[in-house]
Order: sequence, then structure tokens, then C-alpha cells
Amino acid sequence: MPPLPSEHNFESPALEAYLLGRIDFDRCLALQQRLVGRVNGRDDGQVCLLLCEHGRILTIGRSGSPGDVRFDSRLLRTGQIEVRWVKRGGGCLVHAPGQLAVYPILPLRWHGFSLGEFLLRFQRAVGQTLESLGAAIQPGPDQGLWGRTGQLAAFGVAIRDWVSYHGAFINVAPSMGLFRLVGSDPRQGPPMSCLMAERRKPVRMTSVRAELIPRLAEAFGCDRYHLYTGHPALRQTLPAR
Repeated sequence: MPPLPSEHNFESPALEAYLLGRIDFDRCLALQQRLVGRVNGRDDGQVCLLLCEHGRILTIGRSGSPGDVRFDSRLLRTGQIEVRWVKRGGGCLVHAPGQLAVYPILPLRWHGFSLGEFLLRFQRAVGQTLESLGAAIQPGPDQGLWGRTGQLAAFGVAIRDWVSYHGAFINVAPSMGLFRLVGSDPRQGPPMSCLMAERRKPVRMTSVRAELIPRLAEAFGCDRYHLYTGHPALRQTLPAR
């Protein structure tokens, strides 16, 4: 458990959701790192939520291994897809347009959440969102969320100074062939899927965001949320660390 929160007599915190559109992975990571410090310095429990899409990139978390990646793939050999080692939980994840990246910057100590409770609340809210959009969530072999057609969402979070960053990745309608880059057997890649395949019809990214934001606000104990397009800090240079 994290240290107990100090006494505070504030109204319920707000969730500030920032719609970033498509953004470079490293630039978004630098923004998250900056926001961790800002959120940690506040005394009102405010939660920042970044929602975005990334270009094609492969990230490897603490549970990942080079053996999980098909480095012999032409896309990787020719540098068409970059690879990043990142300090988050989880293994190897493919990111691409059509996948919604969900990054909550949440002060666990203020809210009195253990890491386990935070993950449970986070996963439940994402699962409820997928179900509301027509997916039938089923048990899977890891902490991801699975439907009839395969894995629909993956999680990989990090904690610094008892503030969360990194997050979840929901496959709405990405190019599914890219996911063959992960897996030791090129003929039997991981059973990844997406909402479009699950529903057998197109899904709008705006619809996913509209369902997800209020559910996350409720899950994280926020009685209200505010939406913004972009983030003021992105107007500045944000070197990744």
C-alpha cells in the first residue's frame, strides 16, 4: 500500500482530459514525465488524462525481451518502425494509428490507492467501455482485455513518486498486420484483435473516447471532468528522459 494520504478537506478532484490527436511517442512521454512532477506537487488530487494516437513504433517494457520481437522483419531491418525500451510494466507492444493510447497521470498517495487497486479500477473502466461498444470481454492469459476475436487492449503502467504514468492501449482499428512483429513464431503471432473486428463494423475513435472518459473519471473518484484539445506544455520543447 502507498503511504496514507495527508488530511485534506477539498471537494472531489477533477479529471482533466487532454485530446492530443496523433503525437510522436517520445514527445508524449516527455509530456507525461513533466506532468508527473506537476501532479505530485498539487494538493487537490487532480488527475490528468492524455488520450492520443502514435505513429508506428514498437515499445518494450520491463517484462519484454528481444526474443519477443521479430527483428528479421523488413520493417524493422530497414528502420521503418522504431523500437524503444521503456520503463513501464508489461512486455512488447506495437503502437500505430487507429490505436487509442490512454495515459492517466494520477497521484496514488492522495487517492489512497495501492498499485493493485489503481490497476483494477483502470482495467475495469476500460473493460466497461469496450463492453458498452459491443465487445464481449472474456478472461485472458494476462492483464490485457480480451474479446471473442482476441486481445483488444493491453496495459503497461509505471509509477514514479507514487504518481502513475504510461497506461493502456486500445486497438480500435489499427493495421493488424503490424502486430506480427511481436511473437517468436511469425506464423502464429499473438492473438491480437481490434474493436472493428470484434463488432464487424467501423468504430469511431471519438465514440471510444466519449465512452471512456466519464468511466475513468468515476473509476478514479472524480466527480467531474473537463476536456481540452492539445496541452499548453506541447508548445514548449519537451526532451524525453
